[in-house]
Amino acid sequence: MDTELILICALTGIINLIGALAYAARIAGVRTGRIALSFALFNVLLLVSRTSNGFLGPFLAKRIETALASGGGEALLLDLRLVLLSAAAAVMLGIVLVPTGQRLFAAAITHFQAHRSTTRLLLRSVTPAGLRTIREAVAIPASGTLRALKQPRGVSWAVLAANAMAQGLLAVGVIASLYAGYLVPEFRVTASQMTAIVNGFATILLFALIDPQISALTDDVVDGSVSEATFRRAMVWVSLSRLAGTLAAQVLLVPAAVVIAWAAGWI
Repeated sequence: MDTELILICALTGIINLIGALAYAARIAGVRTGRIALSFALFNVLLLVSRTSNGFLGPFLAKRIETALASGGGEALLLDLRLVLLSAAAAVMLGIVLVPTGQRLFAAAITHFQAHRSTTRLLLRSVTPAGLRTIREAVAIPASGTLRALKQPRGVSWAVLAANAMAQGLLAVGVIASLYAGYLVPEFRVTASQMTAIVNGFATILLFALIDPQISALTDDVVDGSVSEATFRRAMVWVSLSRLAGTLAAQVLLVPAAVVIAWAAGWI
């Protein structure tokens, strides 16, 4: 594994870790009662995660160009699978860090509510007091959390399946479009532009079908018709469906690239 590939995998991991931890912001919002503020924080993290995917393009595109020049197609496919594997590993780590994340987000929400300054919040995170808060927030998932998954999920299988599909498309969108450019080098610019279509469809699916369901569940917690424990359990299931979608991206990679390559030549 060369330095460039390590950099790509690390960037992919950070992007997906941020996205996985975004759900902890929602749990923190329910715990603190600051729903609107937690949603703003959730949207910021989600925006950073989804937008940052675009930064992978130039690094991956260079590997495509190098493979076209040297004919290293088999090695290229292995590299892309390693990138997807790093994404899945980061999501798994994010799920493990959800208890830590929700404590940190709760502290951040409380601090912001008191001082109303993003700058002060960021500066406090690097002070001795802020570092102590981070250290004290570290926690691992309790064994009871796993046992509680047998209880009602709080979210339907259809929503979880849609989330897995959307997350799988987001994970594979950039990579499959660029690999399609390797399959049809004469249309590789057109193929690379298909990323916007794949990611756009996945984003619409998330915002139109999944986010409203989670928002409605949050309202149910606020009015007391759903318990906070059920909401936390639902977020765990949503996180697990994200992991399932990211793992499924390994299966989607080649078929998606073939479809994109065909579409690039057909347009």
